Amino acid sequence: MSVRARIASTVRPEVQQIARYHVPDARGLVKLDAMENPYPLPPALGRELADAITHAKINRYPDADASLARAALRNALALPEGVDILLGNGSDELIQIIASTVAHPGGAVVAPEPSFVMYRRTALIANAPFVPVDLRADFSLDVDAMAAAIERHAPSLVFIANPNNPTGNLFAREDLERLIRAAPGLVVVDEAYYAYADASFLPHVLEFPNVVVLRTVSKIGMAGLRLGYVVGHPDWIAEFDKLRPPYNVGALVQEALPVLLRHHEVFDAQAAAIRHERARLSAALRELDLDVFPSQANFVLVRVPDALAAHAALRAARILVKNLDGTHALLGNCLRITVGTPDENDALLDALADHLKGSMK
Repeated sequence: MSVRARIASTVRPEVQQIARYHVPDARGLVKLDAMENPYPLPPALGRELADAITHAKINRYPDADASLARAALRNALALPEGVDILLGNGSDELIQIIASTVAHPGGAVVAPEPSFVMYRRTALIANAPFVPVDLRADFSLDVDAMAAAIERHAPSLVFIANPNNPTGNLFAREDLERLIRAAPGLVVVDEAYYAYADASFLPHVLEFPNVVVLRTVSKIGMAGLRLGYVVGHPDWIAEFDKLRPPYNVGALVQEALPVLLRHHEVFDAQAAAIRHERARLSAALRELDLDVFPSQANFVLVRVPDALAAHAALRAARILVKNLDGTHALLGNCLRITVGTPDENDALLDALADHLKGSMK
C-alpha cells in the first residue's frame, strides 16, 4: 500500500479535506497583514531583556506552572479578585485546550462569522459540529440569530471575538450578556485586541458561571513570545489545566515576560500611537472613496473595487495586506490592513491611490 493510500485510509476525512493554515512569506515586504505591533523595543529595554534571557536555565525544563509569568500578568493587568489564569503557547493553543475540554460530537460549537478562523478549525479538531451565525451586513452582531442558534443547538461552547477579527468592531456588552445567559455551556470572550478597544469584559468575568476571557500579548508588541492567557473562575481554569501540555511555556518566555510587563508604559504608548494612526489611516482611506468599516482593533477593514487587483498592486509595491475576498459572503472585495508606522501607512496609501487612479483609466 502506498503512502497516499495509507493516509487515505487512516487520516480523518475532514482533516484530509482542509488545507494547512498558510502564512505568506513576508521577507522584504512592509508587513501589514498579521495585526502585529509595528514598533520595536526601545534599545534600553532590549538590553534589559537580553540580560534577563541570559539567566534562563535552558538546560532544564521550565517552571511547569510559569509562576513568575502568571504573577507578572496578574500585577500588570490588575486582575479581578478571585480569578485564576492559565497560560498557553499563544491563544491558539488555549482555544484548542478549551475546545478539547468541553466540545464533543454531541456538543456544538457556535460562533459568529466572519470571525477568527481558528474557532471553526478547532471545532473540527475536537470532532464537534460547528454552527456559524452570520453577522449582519454592517458586521454588527445578529443577537436574535445567535440566541436562536444557541436555543436550537444547545452548544457546549460559544466563541465571541470582541473586538472581532477580521471586522474590527466591538460588540455591545448587553448583547454579550444576553448570549451568555442563554448559553447552556461555556462562552469564551476573546479579547485579543483589548489594548485598542474602549471596553473589556474582563471586569465582569466572575459575574456569570459560564464565561472566561481569552487574551494574548501578541497584539500589544510581543507576538514573538507566543503567549496567550485565559482568565476565569478557578474551577474552569482547573479543568483546562488538565489538558494543558506540560512545560508549554518555555523558559525564555518566562524570563522575558516579567521584564517586558514591568515596562508596560512602553506598550501603552505604542498602543496609543497605533490608535492615533488607525484614525488617520481610516480617514485617508475614506478620502480615496473607499468603504472603511469602524475598527476598535489594530487593523482596518476596507472594501475596494477589486480586492484581488488591489492586493496584487500592493504586493508589487512590496506591501503585504490580507485579501479576504472569497473567505465569506460578507467580505466581498475586502482587505484587512494592519495599522503600521506612519511611514508604512503613508507608503500603503500612496500605493493604493496609484492603483485606484490607474484602474480608472
